[in-house]
Amino acid sequence: MFSAQQPGPPPPNQPGAPAGLMSTPPGAKNPSSTLVDDLESSFEACFASLVSQDYVNGTDQEEIRTGVEQCIQKFLDVARQTECFFLQKRLQLSVQKPEQVIKEDVSELRNELQRKEALIQKHLTKLRSWQQVLEEINGQHKKTSEMPQGPLAYLEQASANIPAPMKPT
Repeated sequence: MFSAQQPGPPPPNQPGAPAGLMSTPPGAKNPSSTLVDDLESSFEACFASLVSQDYVNGTDQEEIRTGVEQCIQKFLDVARQTECFFLQKRLQLSVQKPEQVIKEDVSELRNELQRKEALIQKHLTKLRSWQQVLEEINGQHKKTSEMPQGPLAYLEQASANIPAPMKPT
């Protein structure tokens, strides 16, 4: 039924293709690769260069360093290109639909307010618990200051709280 259609993204010349996301650097092996694909492959190349047996067994440290630096530089370049693409799309969106940008800003501000309200509640809870601890400490100091001082004062107070024995009848 759909055997004539090929799976995957549309070719770059078709209207459904993401026009700006296609990278076509001169001398590229795969002209239909996207910036995201390039970013992914350069990221994988960074890790591959760090764990490659060639680098582990290599004796020339300068050659290893140069190879790793080249991989990282390529990754950073593709990351900048990808960031630039998304910034351009964001700019286009803000020009075409300024109300969308305002909605996003309002949403971000609401989220920030909720986060700060939760933080305030957390601090208030801690404050109340510390106030309670301080009140308990103040209450204990008042009780100790009301008690008579002296070597037998504690025994006198303890014996006052003991009920008198009941007489058998």
